[in-house]
Amino acid sequence: MPARPPTSHDVARLAGVSQPTVSRALRGDPGVSEQTRRAVRAAADELGYILSARGRSLSTRTTGQIGIVVSDLGNPFYLQVLDTVHEALARVDRRMLVLTPDGDDAALPARLLDGSLDGAILTTTVLASTVPAQLARRSFPFVLLNRTVDDAPGDSCTVDNVAGGRLAAQALVDLGHTEIAALLGPETTSTGRDRARGVRAVLDEAGIALPAARVRTGPFDFAYGHAGARELLETRPTAIFCANDVIALGAYNALRGAGVRIPADVTLVGFDDIAIAAWEVFALTTVRQDIERMVQTAADLVMERIDSPSRPPRHVVLEPTLVERATHAPPTT
Repeated sequence: MPARPPTSHDVARLAGVSQPTVSRALRGDPGVSEQTRRAVRAAADELGYILSARGRSLSTRTTGQIGIVVSDLGNPFYLQVLDTVHEALARVDRRMLVLTPDGDDAALPARLLDGSLDGAILTTTVLASTVPAQLARRSFPFVLLNRTVDDAPGDSCTVDNVAGGRLAAQALVDLGHTEIAALLGPETTSTGRDRARGVRAVLDEAGIALPAARVRTGPFDFAYGHAGARELLETRPTAIFCANDVIALGAYNALRGAGVRIPADVTLVGFDDIAIAAWEVFALTTVRQDIERMVQTAADLVMERIDSPSRPPRHVVLEPTLVERATHAPPTT
């Protein structure tokens, strides 16, 4: 017969403590002394005991799981976000569960509210989404990360996308560009809408036209950036603003494939500063949002909401910065 697996009672006897103390020590309860915690951990390691997540759930009425909703796993930005969320939640002894709905999935609220999660981080919410309002009505802890909705009914952490669009456009104006084109993001998202608002505001202030022929609107993906840049070449711009780095990388490939020199012939500016943007082969000039800080803030907000469900919503807006690399230059005369 196989040996009986060790129990928390076995650990308690070996460590010389009570069984409830074992559970509290292994959960990292701050009320347990460091000496007791070390003794319990040593006993658990000696016996090969692993704290049961199911037992923890029954004793604390929590699951230890935070859901993260992301519908665009093909975008390196969100892969970077997922990696950072995983690390942030691990630091507070929480596990990440990834949910990938198609768009604004009508079934999403039920998936979030089925009792398997303590809270959620929503990353790809569209402006028309009713999910935040539904979660707020049920007092379910959540935070909007990266994207938000108007009059958000819960916590949020975003970059100031209008300010980021302004930074990009002002850089082009300061370089002397007047023949500017734009590959804008989807108007159904706060990021697409607000970055476009920032760009248009600066160009209006500078008296620089952004005609419809030099504007494309589409998804935050490589294929759109590639096709859009090829189309915009016919309008002979000297600079192209791209609503995110993935679009910019698509545009970069299209321009290089067409024999266009970057930045001698066309300046290219992105948005996000994903890790790939800094690769030497691209060295993309872009607007940076601090992904690590944004994610950590969102993780803190959802944990605060779990601990204090009745506190007023907090909306944290981080300031973007312009990262100047090798894809910008004054227009050639």
